[in-house]
Amino acid sequence: MSEPQGSEGTTQRLPVIERAPDDEPEYGPPPPPTGREGRFWSARRVPAAVVALLLTAVAGIFLYDIAAVRAHRPAMAWRRELAGQLARRPLDDIWVLVGAGVAAALGLWLILLACTPGLRGVLPMRRTEPDVHAGLYREAAALVLRDRAMEVAGVQSVRIRVGRARADVRAVSHFRDLDDVRADLDAALQDAIEGLGLARPPAPAVHVRRPGRKG
Repeated sequence: MSEPQGSEGTTQRLPVIERAPDDEPEYGPPPPPTGREGRFWSARRVPAAVVALLLTAVAGIFLYDIAAVRAHRPAMAWRRELAGQLARRPLDDIWVLVGAGVAAALGLWLILLACTPGLRGVLPMRRTEPDVHAGLYREAAALVLRDRAMEVAGVQSVRIRVGRARADVRAVSHFRDLDDVRADLDAALQDAIEGLGLARPPAPAVHVRRPGRKG
């Protein structure tokens, strides 16, 4: 087996690229938040589609009835009956009040949907860049907190429900004093919640109990 000529006894030194001091990685606390961390808005496609279909159907029926009257045909029976009922019944009639209440409730519901963001299952995170708006699902946050809580000595099982303002933690401890377990859980969860990077970190509400007796 022959080797290429010129390869014996020669050693080439590879070039070394030195990193400038400005390129050194910086480790430390995350940058301060920039911008406003608002909640995520929901598209609400289902309510919008239902309202659009209902309005289209009602408008189509009324247009058909008006066109029939213009063509010298009798109006629909239900419209004649409705007009007669509205003409005979006073404003303080129970059915008139019920109908007005239902219409007002539907209108307030639509206004509420239009004015509130929705997407309650997504928690907004702190903004470190003005053009980045990140969020974390509540289930994912609860899973991270659960894994952290299971690392505490004495915790046998734990259930965590994360809300907008509070994280409800219910743990079962099979050894150690309950007060010690509760204190360690509270400290561990406080640190874990801070590490999630949420814009409004929920306050942990820790409850610890002994496991129930079998049988």
